[in-house]
Amino acid sequence: MTTQPGVEFRSLTIPASLDAAGSDEFREFTRVRNAVYREIADNDDDAITPEELLPQYQPSSEAIRYVWAVHRGGRMIGRAGIDFPLEEGSRAGFWLVELLREHWGVGIGSAALALVERTAREHGRTVLQSWAEHPDAPGPRLAAPTGFGSIPEDHVARFYRRHGYALEQIERESRLDLQTSADTVARLLRDAEAAAAGYRVVQWQAPTPAEYVDGYAWMKSRMSTDTPMGALEFDEEVWDADRIALHDKRVLDGGRTMLVTAAQHLATGELVAFNELTIGADATAPSHQEDTLVLKEHRGHRLGQLVKCAGLTTWRRDIAPASDRVITFNAEENRPMLDINEAIGFVPSAYHGAWKKVVE
Repeated sequence: MTTQPGVEFRSLTIPASLDAAGSDEFREFTRVRNAVYREIADNDDDAITPEELLPQYQPSSEAIRYVWAVHRGGRMIGRAGIDFPLEEGSRAGFWLVELLREHWGVGIGSAALALVERTAREHGRTVLQSWAEHPDAPGPRLAAPTGFGSIPEDHVARFYRRHGYALEQIERESRLDLQTSADTVARLLRDAEAAAAGYRVVQWQAPTPAEYVDGYAWMKSRMSTDTPMGALEFDEEVWDADRIALHDKRVLDGGRTMLVTAAQHLATGELVAFNELTIGADATAPSHQEDTLVLKEHRGHRLGQLVKCAGLTTWRRDIAPASDRVITFNAEENRPMLDINEAIGFVPSAYHGAWKKVVE
């Protein structure tokens, strides 16, 4: 599709492997992605290799994905895409439009969004949602309707608002120095162990052992219902053994390492809390703390603190000793998890806006 002379949106060919046809385009797609995030954050903490990214783009039974590489003047300058979850009755579409900064302000982003929204309408999706980092800056600010946090009314925020999107929630990005926090993590782990009588810690690396698959799947399904989401719309996800196997396969196929730390209720044997830590093939790169959840009926026993601190202890000692920091994200209103993170030593490093529009 052409929007103006020299600009094209080309459906991205997803190769089966990086040795297959189309792999050069995917490598360039990854490079441009990383360059966009470097411009936004002024660091490479969100960089990923083509080997790590490709498994995330393979076809699956979870969602339909459309991806376009944005070209201008014969070179790739950005990307656009939208995912449609396949849960029954889903109204949602999750999209992104990302361009290198030198190509802002000439209508390319608006044309890309028009393509995204047209595709959503063709699939009967009416709730469109998107996330973007908003680096701190002086001037007018936008407050989240949740009552927690604000972002600058920057170029990106104005783009969303101009196209009818409303800010619904703010996510805090936080970082932890893995080395200087060691003593604090050890102390908090001892405190959590004392408070969590009747529970024990179990840990594994992907792939998930058979004995933990059902419990892990149930906890992953609760991430779509039991975490703060403001007025954003998420479908209740169904996780089973097949979906856990696909989740693990993506980790392993991308050459990544994932440690899952869970709390097991001794009286029933059920897994009732979990935390995930991941890193790519570069052992010196930042680590990422991904999903963390305590099932509602087991809250109040410091299980979130338990699984986070036990995970960080094993991670630093046995798995990624050369990684110097951990990055994580939390809804700004998720005070219970932020309290734990702040006590451990996580400090805010960036804020991301969650944007939503309901279309006819």
